[in-house]
Amino acid sequence: MSGDVTIKTEEEIIKLKEGGNILATILSELGKAVKVGITTKELDQLARDLMKEYKVEPSFLNYSDPPYPAVLCTSVNQQLVHCIPSDYALKEGDIISLDCGIWHKGLCTDMARTFSVGKISEETKKLLKVTRKALEIAIETAKPGNTIGDLGYNVQTYVEQQGFSVVRKLVGHGVGYEVHEPPAVPNFGKKGEGIAFKEGMVLAFEPMVNIGHHDIVTGLNDWDISSKDDSLTAHFEDTIVITSKGAEIITK
Repeated sequence: MSGDVTIKTEEEIIKLKEGGNILATILSELGKAVKVGITTKELDQLARDLMKEYKVEPSFLNYSDPPYPAVLCTSVNQQLVHCIPSDYALKEGDIISLDCGIWHKGLCTDMARTFSVGKISEETKKLLKVTRKALEIAIETAKPGNTIGDLGYNVQTYVEQQGFSVVRKLVGHGVGYEVHEPPAVPNFGKKGEGIAFKEGMVLAFEPMVNIGHHDIVTGLNDWDISSKDDSLTAHFEDTIVITSKGAEIITK
């Protein structure tokens, strides 16, 4: 993610909010479909159908090299992010991260939620609660004048106080004109370091939390990323815009 940080115009932010609302609706519908027995491929097909219904284009399909072959990332249990949908059928007690991005009127938004499948353990409930709260902390920190290091420090401190770890090798990012833009937004850091948040920045904040160690591994397909120690992982993400008062969620 090299290059300059972009500032979006008021007109572009209006379009991004339109797209963010559509994406939030799609992800909500996908969450309702998460149940015992459904396959991750079926969830991907539902995402494709919803994108057609709402007249938006997938931003993940054919992204990068090797090209990503789906519109949805479906990461189950110890799988963290970027996992390709398959014939795996969800089981009672699983958790699944659904990560999705769309193009709307030439601009891109990005969002992820981790859902439970039936009844889950108390520790797993805590993992989801902590990861969601970490995203809230990131959003609360992102005010003009605060820095990316402030955000990383606050997220890392909270997560580690809860006994979990934040992933270091994957980070949040700018978004809008491209799927991934500068700046990188780590979920760890030191107060006062990094660039300061400015009005008009559009960013994807995405805490990724492991119950165990923060190390991760990439699968043989060059996409699937999992915790190295096979511990459970969770992932929550929103696209936000920096305003004079702080961060406003776009994907809602």
